[in-house]
Amino acid sequence: MVVATKNPIEQQGTYPLPEAQLDRFLFKLLIDHPSRDEELEIVRRHGHRSAMPRLEDFDIKAIAESSALAKARLAVTNIRLTEPLVDYIVDVVRATRAHSSLEVGASTRAANMLASAVRAFAVLQGRDFVIPDDIKLLALPVLRHRLTIAPSAEIEGLTADRILREVIDQTPAPR
Repeated sequence: MVVATKNPIEQQGTYPLPEAQLDRFLFKLLIDHPSRDEELEIVRRHGHRSAMPRLEDFDIKAIAESSALAKARLAVTNIRLTEPLVDYIVDVVRATRAHSSLEVGASTRAANMLASAVRAFAVLQGRDFVIPDDIKLLALPVLRHRLTIAPSAEIEGLTADRILREVIDQTPAPR
């Protein structure tokens, strides 16, 4: 598993990743700066370090054996994703490719990743099936970094999230 951070493009030494690399990340989560109190605590705890701390410094311990992870993966694989929901995922992804505010829409890999993510989410919700709301919820973090906004749309201030919400609102979900 790889976790990466992305600084704003305006920052010195920050360069955009190519589409092919971005498409391999499952989620793009948007995280705001911590509150002042949270930031104070972070600096108190870690402000004395000049190098990357060791994992032991964070008191991180394994909570699952590899066999448990294999069982969890199998549980996700066995989650029901009905044909109408597969159609819905594909329709949402394809709609991004046709949207006038996008230069590049989501790929087939994005559709596969969304299908995998909603299955895993269903497991976490204690269900053995996916519902349309799972797709609507996870479409933003799964797709937002896989889109290239057209320059004219950027000038208008449109964001990937706003465009995706529009796509989701305009794509009929199964009942």
